Amino acid sequence: MRSRSGFALLEAIIALAILGTAGLSLVALIRSGLEGERRTRGEEKLMASASRVLTAMALLTREDLDRRLGTHAVGEFSVEVQRPEQALYRLAIAAADRSSTELLVTVVYRP
Repeated sequence: MRSRSGFALLEAIIALAILGTAGLSLVALIRSGLEGERRTRGEEKLMASASRVLTAMALLTREDLDRRLGTHAVGEFSVEVQRPEQALYRLAIAAADRSSTELLVTVVYRP
């Protein structure tokens, strides 16, 4: 009878170890999911701000775009205005801290 109760205790300890490991894994998974969601929210806010800047730039007249040719800072963004053709303007928005990665790009026609 004594050896039987020892096995029951061993089984209970093993079961608790398995549950503890599974619980820790679940907590780590939830933590990483919440971190990803927080990071995604930040990126979404950045893209919404970039979209507002791009919309404002796309509404400019031909004369205004000609004055803004090149790269310049607009708030937290770096805006690049190019004129590949006589009536076409390429507008590119990048975050100022990572100006090598363009967030949004469009081409507008101004006759």
